[in-house]
Amino acid sequence: MNDPVVRLTGLRRTFHQAGVAIEVLRGVDLAIRPGEIVALLGPSGSGKSTMLQAIGLLEGGFEGRIDIAGIDASTLSGDARTALRRNHLGFVYQFHHLLPDFTATENVMLAGLVAGHDKVEATARARQLLETLGLGHRLDHRPSQLSGGEQQRVAVARALANRPALVLADEPTGNLDEATATRVFEELVDLVRGQGSAALIATHNERLAWRMDRVLRLHEGVLQ
Repeated sequence: MNDPVVRLTGLRRTFHQAGVAIEVLRGVDLAIRPGEIVALLGPSGSGKSTMLQAIGLLEGGFEGRIDIAGIDASTLSGDARTALRRNHLGFVYQFHHLLPDFTATENVMLAGLVAGHDKVEATARARQLLETLGLGHRLDHRPSQLSGGEQQRVAVARALANRPALVLADEPTGNLDEATATRVFEELVDLVRGQGSAALIATHNERLAWRMDRVLRLHEGVLQ
């Protein structure tokens, strides 16, 4: 069996407010293997985003162990954690966070350039992904010239530009109407599966969640 692309062991996160300790994550254990598409359900404030931030190595303050691609992230320096995140993880957020002065192609190819790919390779990969997502006619458009669904497709392409082992998506269709949300979700899943990656997708949309391989619920900091 393939080794997990991510493994959480006893992951905990506690915030302190006005002298009160608030346990957001309470000993979460999780393993996701290559090719798995996993849904993460839970109400607002349940800790879904905190858990994704932990896996994405985006902030500290966590207890427990996070292994990405078999590497214990807690043993790494800041630069090594950045490299691990860049080389193995892709991110899709509820808000697309595209750079407004750059075209769709440029927004996607920047991910490749940051990872050290040459411009020709990064451009070719960006165009291929955008064309697969039905944006071949929008390659040179800036975000302000794109619809909400098109902007999120560009964000999906950017997340997959470096062929990450794991895609982390935080409410990736939360700002879209139902029909567009379904299309973007299906395109995201098809691309992830097509390149043999895994995905952990936090969502409120139970209808979409039950179309994934596995559904997890985060309730009062405990993963069910």
